[in-house]
Amino acid sequence: MDNKEIKQKLLQIENTDLEFTVTMTGKESTRVNGLYKPETHEILLHNKNFKSDMQLIYTAIHEYTHHLLTEEFLAETGGKLPMKGSRVHNQAFWAKFHTLLQKAEELGIYKIDIEESPELKELTEKIRKEYMEVNGKLMQEFGKLLAEAHKLCEKANIRYEDYLDRVLCLPRNTAKDITKLGAVEVDPALGFDNMKKVAMLKKPEDRAAATQSILSGKSPDTVTELMKKARSGDPREKLEKEKNRLTKTIEALQQRLQYVEESLEQL
Repeated sequence: MDNKEIKQKLLQIENTDLEFTVTMTGKESTRVNGLYKPETHEILLHNKNFKSDMQLIYTAIHEYTHHLLTEEFLAETGGKLPMKGSRVHNQAFWAKFHTLLQKAEELGIYKIDIEESPELKELTEKIRKEYMEVNGKLMQEFGKLLAEAHKLCEKANIRYEDYLDRVLCLPRNTAKDITKLGAVEVDPALGFDNMKKVAMLKKPEDRAAATQSILSGKSPDTVTELMKKARSGDPREKLEKEKNRLTKTIEALQQRLQYVEESLEQL
């Protein structure tokens, strides 16, 4: 593939109104496979790093994702570029990137075909069945045991938080996540981290949809971003949450101000 062909493939995946260039540097880099320059809208690909066109197009799509998000940012800010040092590989980036990869697969531009490696296919099944799913089931049982421990702590007049902190030496947030898994129906085939995300959804139908999306091949970042959009779909609910956050912040600041004023009076 040459520069022109790579650019055409990227435009096939998703069009852009913001002009950009693609350049294969003819170099090898031990630091990065590619680079996007938001100031000049250049995609640089260190093509000596790649052993196949699929590896090359994967990195090209990665850098093109930066370009598309830059285009969105420019439109939202009236032409201002993101500040240097801003976190660019955030959840929104990975969600967009994986969506573009899926489109590229549907168009036949990119593929990840583990069928070509029988050893990798066999190992993948082993990881899924003997580790991810088994670990997921263990975490579900763990969650039920923690819930039972909570009840026994209350019965024995013991603070559950102290039991977690100094008896189990288990971080409270971790315990909360695990306990949630024992309280709702989540498919252990997802693996522990994905189970935590799905368990956050209140409605069984939403959990089922998220589960199906992950098991069908959508990346966790993509599903998380969709979940976030679904939760923020009601403008009134979104504003109510913001109001509550602001109210708590104001109350905390007022208490701090009162403390500072009283301290000054005593000096």
